[in-house]
Amino acid sequence: MTETAQQGTGQVGRGVRLPRSARRAQLLAAAQDVFVANGYHAAAMDEIAERAGVSKPVLYQHFPGKLELYLALLETHVDQLVKRVRDAIESTHDNKLRVRAAVAAYFDFVDNGQAFRLVFESDLRSEPAVQDAVERATSACVDAITETITADAGLDEERARLLAVGLVGLSQVTARFWLDAGSAVPKDEAIALISTLAWKGIGGGFPLQHP
Repeated sequence: MTETAQQGTGQVGRGVRLPRSARRAQLLAAAQDVFVANGYHAAAMDEIAERAGVSKPVLYQHFPGKLELYLALLETHVDQLVKRVRDAIESTHDNKLRVRAAVAAYFDFVDNGQAFRLVFESDLRSEPAVQDAVERATSACVDAITETITADAGLDEERARLLAVGLVGLSQVTARFWLDAGSAVPKDEAIALISTLAWKGIGGGFPLQHP
């Protein structure tokens, strides 16, 4: 079967063959639009195929079912979030700036379209594979921050992890609230407010133990 790409609002038609990786990316983009708009349960493979501009057999060549498609999309965004946080932590050795960068990673993630709702607000949280993916996102981000706190603040792993969970929870909840509230506070200012709150606790109560 011949596949095609068509310029426009993300729709792809039939006629020009795409490389498999490009086709997969295009199908995931179409699926994201449908899942975010309708939720998992109301989304239909017919609608995803139509939005992508392909036949259902083409869609099923790449993803054997709706759950597999949803999980592939979810894993993509989980990986993006984890990379954002790890990059933030590794971007500097200045711990104050690290805290700000970690907070900013969450604000940037929620501000980059509606994909974050698939991670934080999925209507399929009862599905074990979805739970695992979401928990992996939180655990991987907590791990990255825990490593830094343990190394730089002189705390044992249990106490460092508790602080890391606090920073992740603070960043995630406030970023989502900020977006849902209509971004009334400019993003840079919101990041500065929350990172200052976090730093006053971590930086003031747990100073660097070595130069």
